[in-house]
Amino acid sequence: MEPPLQLTLKAPPGLGSVLSVLDMHTGGEPLRIITGGFPPVLGGDILSKRRYVRERLDGLRRRLLFEPRGHSDMYGALLVASERPDAHLGVLFMHNQGYSTMCGHAVLALGRFALDYGLIAQPSSPESQVNIHCPCGLVRAFVQYDKGKSGRVRFHSVPAFVFATDVTVDVPARGKIVVDIAYGGAFYAFVSADHFGLDVCSSRTQDLVDLAVTVTNAVKAQVKLHHPDSEELAFLYGTILTDGKDVFSEEPTANICVFADAQVDRSPCGSGVTARIALQFHKGLILLNQTRTFQSGPTSSLFTAKAVEDLEYLYQVSSQPSFLQGKQSQSLQSILIATVLHPWNHTQIFCFKETKCGDFKAVIVEVSGQAHYTGTASFYVEDDDDLKDGFLLR
Repeated sequence: MEPPLQLTLKAPPGLGSVLSVLDMHTGGEPLRIITGGFPPVLGGDILSKRRYVRERLDGLRRRLLFEPRGHSDMYGALLVASERPDAHLGVLFMHNQGYSTMCGHAVLALGRFALDYGLIAQPSSPESQVNIHCPCGLVRAFVQYDKGKSGRVRFHSVPAFVFATDVTVDVPARGKIVVDIAYGGAFYAFVSADHFGLDVCSSRTQDLVDLAVTVTNAVKAQVKLHHPDSEELAFLYGTILTDGKDVFSEEPTANICVFADAQVDRSPCGSGVTARIALQFHKGLILLNQTRTFQSGPTSSLFTAKAVEDLEYLYQVSSQPSFLQGKQSQSLQSILIATVLHPWNHTQIFCFKETKCGDFKAVIVEVSGQAHYTGTASFYVEDDDDLKDGFLLR
């Protein structure tokens, strides 16, 4: 039997522009990292660069993510310079509807990519830190690194918080339902699929998608969101349907995330898991540093996550507050961390930390997962191709 024909390929003459990418996946969720052919991105900060790409270069997103080069559930990442001196790289996230502010599965993949492709000058073992500036803020990734090989990645989120619990919205054909809304770099609505007779692991994916989309549309129409840092962060990214198992357990809890234009996350969803941990912590269902395992309904892939710290700011008072007298409870919003003497009058000063992001109590969440490489590609754009700008079929 003759072996298959082996060819050395080069671009045919007369082609137009070329866009180069490297593809990865994290828990089954694809990531297309743009490595060449994208024009300069202007803007003084990460959010202005996001606006610039959305307003002036959006055709390239469609060319790279839509058919015939991609599909309706493809996800992309464009590396950009960051204005932050503590960032190793900046990134803009792309999906089938536009541009996200955070993407956990992408951060897990980009952590490996940064080490393997020389974006970190001197990686350290057994773990190297990669600071990734996302539109939502700086996310710190920690990449296992041994003998020149990268491995599993964990990241520490931006401040994650609960926007509101037990929000009643009127959903067409479903009536009034109750959802929670939380932020993990992006805002999500949360509701158990069990309330609708569905199972996130065994029900038809299209049935779950249809439900999630109707919930998302209802929340968008009936609830106004806001974020302490920027109104550009104040939009509902999608709905996460859960199995309802929010009380701490060693067993995995499953969910499916439907975001953007009915796009289905194949992974447990990194920013969604971040928000879900913030929600469980807010409700007192988990404690700091209790690790939970999150399972993707569609693929059964796993992330782990835990709340690792409260967002702290320090304040001082010169007399003992009443809540410190007697037995303290774990639900105290303020925690005594030190007592010191005033340098001039030698009175006692009580120092506290408090968990806030604007008006919201917040936590930093650690999410861990494994990304893998799937390939590289050079995509051609021929001027006479009527479908060169991409299309989507549903």
